Amino acid sequence: MDTLLLRKKVYILPIIVVEFYGLGALKISPVIRAVHLLHHGIFTSEEYECSMEAPMKSSSFNEVVGVELAPNSVKSLHLYPFERRTLAEKLIVKELGPDKPEVNIIQQAREKEKTYKRSFSRGWFNRKLWLTSCGYANAIFCFPCLLFKSSACDSSWTQTGVTDLKHMSERIKKHERARVHMDNSVKLAMLGRISIATQLDEGHRVAIRRHNEEVDRNRHILSKIIDAVKFCGAFELALRGHDESEASENPGIFLGLIDLMASIDRELEVHLENATVFKGTSKTVQNELLDCMLSVLRDRILEEVKQSDYIAIQADETTDICTHCQLVLVLRYIDGHNNIQERFFEFIALPNATADTISTALLERLSTILPAGQEGKLIAQAYDGAAVMRGATGGVQRKVQDVYGCAYYVHCYAHQLNLIMQQATSHIPKIGQFFSDVGGFSTFFSKSFKRTAVLDEVVAHRLPGASTTRWNFHSRAVNTVYEHKDELVKCFQTIRDRGDFDAISKREAGGCMRMLEDEVFCFILALFHKIMPHVDMLFNHLQKRNIDSVFIAGIIQRFTHSIQAIRDSVPSLVEDEEYRGPVQEPPLKKRRAMGEETQQHLAIEVCDTIMSHAKERFSFTNHLISATLLQGDLFPQHSRKFPDSALGTTVDAYPMLDKARLKTELSLIYENEDFQGCSGALALFQVVMENNLQDTFTETVSLLKILITTPMTTAESERCFSTLKRIKTFLRNMMAQDRLNALAMLSIEKKLTRDIPDFNTRVIERFATQKDRRAKFLYK
Repeated sequence: MDTLLLRKKVYILPIIVVEFYGLGALKISPVIRAVHLLHHGIFTSEEYECSMEAPMKSSSFNEVVGVELAPNSVKSLHLYPFERRTLAEKLIVKELGPDKPEVNIIQQAREKEKTYKRSFSRGWFNRKLWLTSCGYANAIFCFPCLLFKSSACDSSWTQTGVTDLKHMSERIKKHERARVHMDNSVKLAMLGRISIATQLDEGHRVAIRRHNEEVDRNRHILSKIIDAVKFCGAFELALRGHDESEASENPGIFLGLIDLMASIDRELEVHLENATVFKGTSKTVQNELLDCMLSVLRDRILEEVKQSDYIAIQADETTDICTHCQLVLVLRYIDGHNNIQERFFEFIALPNATADTISTALLERLSTILPAGQEGKLIAQAYDGAAVMRGATGGVQRKVQDVYGCAYYVHCYAHQLNLIMQQATSHIPKIGQFFSDVGGFSTFFSKSFKRTAVLDEVVAHRLPGASTTRWNFHSRAVNTVYEHKDELVKCFQTIRDRGDFDAISKREAGGCMRMLEDEVFCFILALFHKIMPHVDMLFNHLQKRNIDSVFIAGIIQRFTHSIQAIRDSVPSLVEDEEYRGPVQEPPLKKRRAMGEETQQHLAIEVCDTIMSHAKERFSFTNHLISATLLQGDLFPQHSRKFPDSALGTTVDAYPMLDKARLKTELSLIYENEDFQGCSGALALFQVVMENNLQDTFTETVSLLKILITTPMTTAESERCFSTLKRIKTFLRNMMAQDRLNALAMLSIEKKLTRDIPDFNTRVIERFATQKDRRAKFLYK
């Protein structure tokens, strides 16, 4: 039937007309395909009869239809689709590339009564290598999209062809930007090759390995530089030298350390000799590293604060050597290992030292340390006792407590001791004069090397200087003068007898000698020789970090008992000739002598002044009455009669505590003899934690943490300012606040720096991500 129709030139096709250029994508029989080709005049019926004799098993279209068509031509690709061809045939098509036969595309247009005539230019093939043409269709196509057809592609570039010359440029640009065209172009480029992932797999691994090796080298170099900065910061050494040029004989400690490490580290030595992108020794890198170190240490401190239940702040203000006002901020808390920590946090530059300025600076820092909703964690604030700090209505402590309701004010107890001794000297004129005279001995010898040489020769012991702010220094002066009184008299006499001393030295030596022979001076010297060891001991206790209000109560009680014992022994002290000084001639003795009754009255007055002020200044305020609940020596008394009043005051001060449960827990503790041996809150806390009783005594543990966290001294603040002064004195210049804070942090918290095992790695990570760097510090 099919053959008959063909021979009679009868071209009967189905109702649905199959367009030639879409034929290749349809699954139709060879007969229908040939009829369609014959209808379009592609080949004759005789040629078809020959083709029918050869079945459609051949992989070549030419073998099927007997027509010579290039395998990369548009007609061939339409009749024998690319996806149906073998890999060998596909590679031939790719090798041949786009077929570019001559086309005669002419387009006429009329605009503004003028007729234009456009024709296709073969220059497009040179500009766009993906273009292909078809002489039969007289149109242009996209070669990659023709090969890898998809529904997302514009059919005009794959089936019908493009003949619109007026919009040719726009259509080409639009097609080039299409994702499907890009995808097809990549498929064509990668045809017959190993996949991109497979190609890049080994090369990618090699590149990554080389990159990471370079990162290892750079990190090793940077870690050595960080170690040098840490060393200088820990020992408060200047980073920069006076002359850091390569020809300098003394480039400074930092560069000297780098050179020393390079002498024993070949990799660092090679880096310093050949580095062009990143050397690491510039001032800019130093500042960036200091900034990163400060950030790492602060982050560690904030992590510890976040894990703690309560924190307290210690603040103190002073003027540095550049006459700029500085405020130091120290945080006190119990860390995750149940250890008390007092961490330096920051030096804050202040325009002035008014209460508003200080409170504003503190509240700004606290808002970053304690996020919103954690205001209850701040349970205490301690200052040095200055009027601007302690004001009840407008002072710093009041302004802070308005925001943080449980942040009760605690006076620095080390400062309280200084005030007690100052009160004793200012209240009794003879005592004030005595300490002034004691300070004169060291002043006399400090003014001349010749005087000091005689002191070393005769006494063989230097005289310590006194301090107006640290009374423990007075104890050293008193003890030294008392223990070497006879040698000092001999020393002053030697200066008077020698002829090589000037008149002023001899006159002052005579005055000092007469002072040591004075009965009143010797009596007061003996009295304070007995008092000052107890003052010294108390001062040393108050300087410790791990003290609490319970411990303070115990040592103050022992101190007052010691002073009371000295007061009771005053009569024997007055009668003891050892303390009364040498016997003087009657005229001199009459002028200077003090009767035994007067001496006894003076000694009693000194002891009473110290005891009364100690009881007054070290008395606990209402919110620290809670300390008596956990005072070990009071447990037997509390077991007989529970301290309900102290419990009520405690719960009012700290409303986060459960009163009923706390009372039950305390009652059990009071009745248990195992807890009565605990000397303070810290000892009791350690017993509870070591025996895993924190879940049993939950409220007691909370109260213990509050008492332990509450600072009794600002000793840490004083240490921080000591570091600040040493740094500033050594450097003799101003520096940025962040650099100053970083150097102070490295010096004060050197143990924290050592305790962070991956400190250098954290600094390097932060340094690498701080900004884009040409040197590579991040692994792939």
